Amino acid sequence: MPTIGVSFAVPEPWAAQLQEARRRAGDDLADAVPPHVTLMPPTQLEEADRDVLLHHLASVAARHSPFRMTLRGTGTFRPTSEVVFVAVAEGISNCEQIEAQVRSGPVARTLLFPYHPHVTIAHDVPEEGLDRAFNELAGFEARFQVEGFDLYEHGADEVWRPVRHFSFAGTPAARGVPVSAGK
Repeated sequence: MPTIGVSFAVPEPWAAQLQEARRRAGDDLADAVPPHVTLMPPTQLEEADRDVLLHHLASVAARHSPFRMTLRGTGTFRPTSEVVFVAVAEGISNCEQIEAQVRSGPVARTLLFPYHPHVTIAHDVPEEGLDRAFNELAGFEARFQVEGFDLYEHGADEVWRPVRHFSFAGTPAARGVPVSAGK
């Protein structure tokens, strides 16, 4: 049974910067998890439910328009969770609305923690790594247009890869298309 997730990808050049910062923090997941803002956390999906999910995600994307996201500064969930992140400073309400719709219907589930849009840059690493990531990216800022979201699949090699992009209404491809054809 595949494990999937849905998120907004952080575009270049910021994705490479955040991935490198995650490496410097000592996070083993730096090369396995692309920089992103989660909309649906890892979820197991029966293969028989894939078409229903794809239709659901296309429907969610069709109800939204592109928006600007600003990432700025760092935050942490410590001591509740050993996570340091780059904060979403603009686009929070868009993230919250889309996340609630994505995480409904065929993939409805309860979260362990309230939804808080962010980009993880260090997770479960020694305290020095968490502190380094927090301090190193305190002045980080990125602004970009979000034009859709991606469905990711967790591979047998433990790497998360985008497998389908869902464009928002008003973008060139308002229906889900394979990533290889749409990116």
